[in-house]
Amino acid sequence: QVQLVESGGGLVQAGGSLRLSCAASGRAFSTSPMAWFRQAPGKERQFVAFINWSGSRPYYADSVKERFTISRDNAKNTGYLQMNSLKPEDTAVYYCAARSTFVPAITDQYEYDYWGQGTQDTVSS
Repeated sequence: QVQLVESGGGLVQAGGSLRLSCAASGRAFSTSPMAWFRQAPGKERQFVAFINWSGSRPYYADSVKERFTISRDNAKNTGYLQMNSLKPEDTAVYYCAARSTFVPAITDQYEYDYWGQGTQDTVSS
């Protein structure tokens, strides 16, 4: 069992940066692939980034490539999403997600077993 809590969201101007954290409880986190998703008002939740349990093989949505970086520190049971060069269209509630086993379809939200409550990020123009 893994419990996830996001933090680090807020209001930032376009071009700015934010760093989100996802604190996990439960020993299973260090062996759990994790991902970040986001949901803008009136839109479906969409995939943002994925990282496997060891911290290798990050994968990004095209819309955030070269601007966002996903990472994790298993010793601290924490995942991160560094977001740079933010744009107004990045405004959304950001969620971290994890799964206790291999993820067959990493961009599919329904593959993940554990979710945080979300953190609001707002980028002003």
